Amino acid sequence: MLNLASVLDYSVSEYPEKTAIIFGEQRITFSQLNTYCNQIANGLVAAGIGKGDKVVLSCLNLPYFPMVYYAILKAGAVVVPISVLSKPREIAYYLKNCDARAFFCFQGTPELPMGEFGFAGFQEVDSCEHFRLITADPAAPSPIAGAQTLGMMMAPQSGEFEAVATNADDTAVILYTSGTTGFPKGAELSHSSMVMNAIGSRDLAELQHDDINVISLPLFHSFGQTVQMNAGFLRGCTMIPIAKFSPEAIFSAVQNDGATVFAGVPTMYWAMLHYQDEAGEFDFDKISKTLRVGVSGGAALPVEILKGFEEKYQVRILEGYGLSETCPVATFNQPHKPSKPGSIGFPIWGIEVKVFDENDREVPVGEVGEIVISGHNVMKGYYNKPEETAAAFKGGKWFHTGDLARMDEDGFFYIVDRVKDLIIRGGFNVYPRELEEVLLTHPAISLVAVIGVPHESHGEEVKAVVVLKEGAAATPDEIIAWSKEQMAAYKYPRIVDIRDSLPMSATGKILKKELKAEV
Repeated sequence: MLNLASVLDYSVSEYPEKTAIIFGEQRITFSQLNTYCNQIANGLVAAGIGKGDKVVLSCLNLPYFPMVYYAILKAGAVVVPISVLSKPREIAYYLKNCDARAFFCFQGTPELPMGEFGFAGFQEVDSCEHFRLITADPAAPSPIAGAQTLGMMMAPQSGEFEAVATNADDTAVILYTSGTTGFPKGAELSHSSMVMNAIGSRDLAELQHDDINVISLPLFHSFGQTVQMNAGFLRGCTMIPIAKFSPEAIFSAVQNDGATVFAGVPTMYWAMLHYQDEAGEFDFDKISKTLRVGVSGGAALPVEILKGFEEKYQVRILEGYGLSETCPVATFNQPHKPSKPGSIGFPIWGIEVKVFDENDREVPVGEVGEIVISGHNVMKGYYNKPEETAAAFKGGKWFHTGDLARMDEDGFFYIVDRVKDLIIRGGFNVYPRELEEVLLTHPAISLVAVIGVPHESHGEEVKAVVVLKEGAAATPDEIIAWSKEQMAAYKYPRIVDIRDSLPMSATGKILKKELKAEV
């Protein structure tokens, strides 16, 4: 037997009275968290939910997320976390696609009425039998007619529960991909894959029993879910869930609650690096001494941001790489070895990573190709999508990521770009990330996204969408002229668009597909 919920069970037995969750003034011990999980698990069983059943969860970073997440696992069911930004039509798709029998949804806020959207999507799917509304106040009546609340479900249930026996290769979690090509696909991740990835994340980040994880990465996403929540609870760490990222929220958690570990995507590090403490509320000397380690993933971290953050806050950033389909971690910079700026490190233990050409032949050291992965972290497949699964593996053991990479002579891997983001200008390959790294060294540029736009004679033209630093000034023509001096003739952007901001996903990734859709 192996159940992903065991990552919580370990700390419940070892540190029952230790604080598991800090949320505002609220403190929840591991023992209390386990009791809540058991009540929900009993409620699931009473509703007829059992081994292998799919249960969808849509919740902000709140104490309710781990409560419901581990309860679903304890009941032997499969947890299917979905984006909190989903609209009714999208929610109905997820419920139908994964054959969900139950749906837990947070009520949301006036600005983001998740509960209303969730209930509307639920009502479109006859096969999903149960809807449970997670209210901010568990004792509050349901604000949606006909919707039972989580509090109502928990009230009559016992706080004791024996986890259902699951096999190591049983599906524990289904994570939906972003759906950049067609409809989102649900990656099936086994109990063993998720547990192994939590163990690897715990060790590679060198988490300590007294660490406090501040978690602003959405827990519905694999990064925050595995690298912080599962790995942290496996070590007995305390978590501080942040419902919405802001530099102020992170700095407050470090300064006031002693948070020692932060994980984020590059745009989060960018925001914290450029934060101006105009009110003078933060002691950055104290913050630098308290924050022990940073982890970056989700997208390549520009070298200028990495160097600037490490210098400003005196903390080492460990950069890794992975996908929803790999639980997510596939490579990581080893904390006991020197890092190379811009590198995603080495394959984690038990994982093979190679770089293939279009004919699935390994390319020589230093050359660019598609990164492929094999090992215990790789998904079982896309749920109910055999053709897409076969295409991802091409009939063999290697999962094809769609990411372009290279490996140097020391075995360090470097992500070059997404295959779909590659720009082919006049027959030449142009890698947007390479250009973005150069553009970020411009004294006036704070953030940038490079995309390809259609061109009559060249096929594609290079366009840079730029956000300037506060108080800085530069014109598109000046940036183009500067770029011409820094880059080869076929690379530099001929089009520059200066904006106040860039579109971003719930996980903080720059949405290039939205920029391309404008063309």
